Amino acid sequence: MNKKTDWFQRWLLPGLAFKAVVIGGGYATGRELASYFLPSGPRGGLYGMLLATVIWSTVCAITFLFALRTASRDYRTFFKNLLGRFWPLYEVAYLAALMVILAAFAAAAGAIAQAVFGLPPIAGALALVVSIAFVAAWGNDSVERLFKYVSFLLYGTYAVFLVLSLLQFGGRIGAAFAAETPTTGWGSGGLTDAGYNIIGAIIILPVTRHLTSRKDAVIAGLVAGPLAMAPAILFFIVMAGFYPTIQQQVLPSDFLLNQLGFPAFRILFQVMIFAALLESGTGGVHAINERIAQAYRRGDDRTFTKPMRLAVTVAILAGSVFVADRVGLVSLIADGYRWLSYVLLAIYVAPLMTYGVWRLSRPAGEDGEVGAEPAA
Repeated sequence: MNKKTDWFQRWLLPGLAFKAVVIGGGYATGRELASYFLPSGPRGGLYGMLLATVIWSTVCAITFLFALRTASRDYRTFFKNLLGRFWPLYEVAYLAALMVILAAFAAAAGAIAQAVFGLPPIAGALALVVSIAFVAAWGNDSVERLFKYVSFLLYGTYAVFLVLSLLQFGGRIGAAFAAETPTTGWGSGGLTDAGYNIIGAIIILPVTRHLTSRKDAVIAGLVAGPLAMAPAILFFIVMAGFYPTIQQQVLPSDFLLNQLGFPAFRILFQVMIFAALLESGTGGVHAINERIAQAYRRGDDRTFTKPMRLAVTVAILAGSVFVADRVGLVSLIADGYRWLSYVLLAIYVAPLMTYGVWRLSRPAGEDGEVGAEPAA
């Protein structure tokens, strides 16, 4: 491994992987931003986004430090070290969260298929399922390549989107931020959004296998927040130009693309959203596969094969598509995500920021930890 690749995998890859999980079905389409940030107005929404960024960076850094300290590369090991005998609480919460999140992704893919191509929603959902199953079945290397290359497409597309939007309706955007609108609720909006999205720090634990020191863990964690939120801020700035009307749109992204009037870019943007849904969904399923693989090979030489990974992936996704078809994107994000936030704050963030920090403050190996981290 050359030094350039090593630097990228240790410091940037975890943040790009975190971004991949966070962007999901609501952030990529704008529905999540409309639900949790726009109610506080253009300026209040930005305050909430900055709050969420700080929370993500802080929790990611401590999560990566704790994972390194306890040699936790899958969520089962991590929560056995954090919650002790109560670790199954997270297992139950994570499976429920994954079903809700993947259902939101499937609903978003279905909405895109219907809005852009005139296809039934189930066609978009099934296309996403097949794509996730294909990538997730190939394991760590395949998933990491997806995180890397989709990131180039994602950041580039959002940058072009911002430039085109400023040229087309920059006056509207400027007026929206200059107007005196209430900013109330930005704190709760930022906390809620950060709360359910922070599950991404656990989902991407397999990527932390590249971390070699406390310095790596801190840097990777601190940059994860800005890397994940940067595209959302660019998107939000454009959305603000159509506040408050855009809050009622199921697909704010498609509403804005229609306002731009560039059909070719509309197709490119929706391809980017589908790619974002793919990397997000793949990250969530990959975490389940890695947890099962770790338990499956424990104590003997058994291997969790590609067909096994594929079978698990298809089973999870099939259930998620069923939920998506019954509930819909708006309800999943407005209601399901909010409850997920409360649960994850209680069983993950609160223990990590108290007991987890206390353990990190003790000398390595003092409490019988396995695999203490190397010195920075």
